[in-house]
Amino acid sequence: MIERRAVLLAGGAATTAVLTGCIVQQAPPTTASQPTSKAPVSQGTTAAEPGPAALAKVADIPAGGGVILKEQSLVLTKDASGKICAFSAICTHQGCVVTEVGDGTINCACHGSKFDATTGERVAGPAKAPLPAVAVKQRDGAIFQA
Repeated sequence: MIERRAVLLAGGAATTAVLTGCIVQQAPPTTASQPTSKAPVSQGTTAAEPGPAALAKVADIPAGGGVILKEQSLVLTKDASGKICAFSAICTHQGCVVTEVGDGTINCACHGSKFDATTGERVAGPAKAPLPAVAVKQRDGAIFQA
């Protein structure tokens, strides 16, 4: 029987190997705010469906800190230059949700593991593996899962 932790660590290692560093991709601006014409929609096309909801507004992520999105199991961080990074909020030690971002680290209160807020790399505590990076996009002042 494979332990949940082994599966998470294996998946995280594969993700980290492919997705290194911060994963924010600047998406092209949308045309949703531009006026639309009253021209009829041609047959065979449908009206655009609303896209996915934003994870957070860029302005709501403090510089030098971050926000933990428990429902999505994500942590978003922003460095002093404004670069946004996204990681799994599940500690790689025993699966607790991280509890705080501050002083350049993402912190887990369960057993004291700390991870670098810009790379996800382990910096202290019993965790052996980094937090896996998560692909996100920045568009119209908001962060979306890629």
